[in-house]
Amino acid sequence: MQTDHGLRLILASASPARLALLRAAGFDPAVQVSGVDESVVEATNASELCLALARMKARAVASTLESDPDVLVLGCDSVLAFDGAILGKPANAAEAVRRWCAMRGRSGVLHTGHHLTDLGGKQAEEVGTTVVHFADVSDAEIEAYVATREPLHVAGAFTIDGLGGSFVERIEGDHSNVVGLSLPLLRRLLLTFGITVPALWKTKN
Repeated sequence: MQTDHGLRLILASASPARLALLRAAGFDPAVQVSGVDESVVEATNASELCLALARMKARAVASTLESDPDVLVLGCDSVLAFDGAILGKPANAAEAVRRWCAMRGRSGVLHTGHHLTDLGGKQAEEVGTTVVHFADVSDAEIEAYVATREPLHVAGAFTIDGLGGSFVERIEGDHSNVVGLSLPLLRRLLLTFGITVPALWKTKN
């Protein structure tokens, strides 16, 4: 939707959590999924990987749009760095159970890459980083959580804004970053384009 300022934000992500987060913060983005093959991106560093994926998503969507100076495209991607490994979405329920058995009572670092681009080639990007401390959950709790299938659809096999929120003891850093999109970080990126957050708030009817 176009705002009173004529600006339009397009979210290059299929994540319902990211969309809900933006809407709750006053934005009303259009959604266009990039359809990129994430497996082609290789990185040994979690921060570099999530930023590369966010960049690829945003640029892929931007490349399909007709030139418009009032359009901004935002790509995001999250991964969890835990015990020397980079964890995206688990491949299956068994993998999600193994992850939680390893993560319980310990902490990981959630990295979310953000890439913002207009259709004229201007770009800005940054990685949000939040430390997540997991509860020492029981085997039964892990089995019940994985049975809901929620952890199969999210990086690190957990959410903080859904059923998995009960299993996160505390965080160090930005809560919205763990949801999948850091609102304070987005504000900083917008400012590099000379745009304030209120300029993208949904038009009131």
